[in-house]
Amino acid sequence: MKKQILLMLSAMMFCTVFAQVQDITSGLETAFRKGSAQDLLPFLGNQVVMIIRNNPQSVNKTEAQQKMADFFSANKVTGFSVNHQGSRNESGFIIGTLNTVNGPFRVNCFFKKSGNNPALIHQIRIDKTNE
Repeated sequence: MKKQILLMLSAMMFCTVFAQVQDITSGLETAFRKGSAQDLLPFLGNQVVMIIRNNPQSVNKTEAQQKMADFFSANKVTGFSVNHQGSRNESGFIIGTLNTVNGPFRVNCFFKKSGNNPALIHQIRIDKTNE
C-alpha cells in the first residue's frame, strides 16, 4: 500500500512539473514568434545568463528583457519554430530557429524550477546560424 501511495505521489509530481514545462514552452514559443521581450518577461528568472552572438553576460531580469528588446529591434522577427524540447526532473530546455529579416538564428533557452516557484529561464543563447 505504501508503495502505491509513493508511486502515485511521484506520478502527480512528474505531471505537475511536466505541465509547468509545457506552459513555459508554449509561452516562449509565442513570445519569440511575436518578437516580444515583454511577453518573455514572466518566464525570466531573477538572474539570466545571456549569450548573444558569443557575447556572454549575466544580467538581472530587467536587463535581460531590455537586451531581448534590443535584439528584436535590430532583428525584426518573421517566425519561430521549436526544433527540440525536453525536460528532466525540475529543468528543461527548448531549441528553436528564430527567423528574422537578417537571417535565421538558433535560440537555446534553459529553464529550471526553484523551490515552489515555476520553471524560469536561467540561460538564453542566440547564435546566427551558419556562423
